[in-house]
Amino acid sequence: GNDVVMHPTATERTPDSFMWADVIPLHAGKAGGNGHHAAPPATKARNLNMSAKLADTAIKSPQTQGQPWQGPIQLGSKMADHMVQVGYNAQHKVPWHWPVPAYLVTKGIAAGLFLLFGLGLLLDKVSWAGWLPAVTAIASVVFVGLTTGLLVLDLEKPERFIYILLRPQWRSWLARGAVVLISFSTVAGVWALLELLIALGVMGDGAMSTLRPIFLYAGAPVAIMVAVYTAFLFAQAEGRDLWQSPLLPIHLIVQALMAGAAALLIILLFVPDETMSSYAVTALVIGLIVDLFVTFLGEFGMPHASEVAARAAHDISHGHYRNHFWFGSFGIGHLLPLALLLLGTLLSGAMAPLAAVAGLLTIAGLYLYEYAFVMAPQEIQNS
Repeated sequence: GNDVVMHPTATERTPDSFMWADVIPLHAGKAGGNGHHAAPPATKARNLNMSAKLADTAIKSPQTQGQPWQGPIQLGSKMADHMVQVGYNAQHKVPWHWPVPAYLVTKGIAAGLFLLFGLGLLLDKVSWAGWLPAVTAIASVVFVGLTTGLLVLDLEKPERFIYILLRPQWRSWLARGAVVLISFSTVAGVWALLELLIALGVMGDGAMSTLRPIFLYAGAPVAIMVAVYTAFLFAQAEGRDLWQSPLLPIHLIVQALMAGAAALLIILLFVPDETMSSYAVTALVIGLIVDLFVTFLGEFGMPHASEVAARAAHDISHGHYRNHFWFGSFGIGHLLPLALLLLGTLLSGAMAPLAAVAGLLTIAGLYLYEYAFVMAPQEIQNS
């Protein structure tokens, strides 16, 4: 045999045609746009009443017997190209689509908001007066709820999601992650309820000054796991080498803090707080700079462990997803927010709206990056 047959990347992921079979498109046939593929359409009945004109049409123009015109091998021509046509290859549609990158963003926001308040409590940077703590805690719960909904939507049969809890496969990080999300939802939900009762005046702030450190410090490891566990879930997809990066857990924590700061700046536009605004702007600037460093020097600057990982990274930075990466993540998600925050420091009274726009752009850029990061490795042939 030839060694080339042992290398899945020796041919394109979806060539124009196979010698003996039709090519299944990578992205065609999605049901509802969530990566689940619709059933193939019913085969149309053959039209037996074909017109005489079509029935008498010659398949090809007759040629002189013997050597055909333009013999079987023509270097640089279509005939020579056809001689190296792929006979057949294992065909798989892309299983994960937009719900997975969206879920990465929503869980990053949920965990990031919680971690920022815990870190702010430790550094004495948080103002606990007014509605801001309650609104932030509620936002964290809402986004973890959206995360759960996106996970259910991404299942092949969403109606059976309860089996993840009733009959869990504990070796799978899908089941472990479900427990992590439930644990975080419980801690964040109780925190949000207590902050809401204080904001409504139903409960005094005296007892909460004792309970807050318990919730925020004890819940911090759970929030970190919410941000990080997807790295372990991706690591179980062993055929996708780009997802095996040892830097991915750190990158997810950085993204969570960045997304949390971005969401907090949007909240601060409606619930102003001068102390928290300065804290959130500082957190977002640091998050954006560190994320750029990790992305360019860590994920793409260092040599990759395999050819498959290198090809996926190249597809993100220079291939099909280059616009998502350069224009979306780098431009919209990093440079523009940094420029707006700098402009906000120069224009008196403009920081709040500019910071909110910067936060919105950061979240949009993060989604575009996650979309490329999730989709590109799935399009590299691995079997």
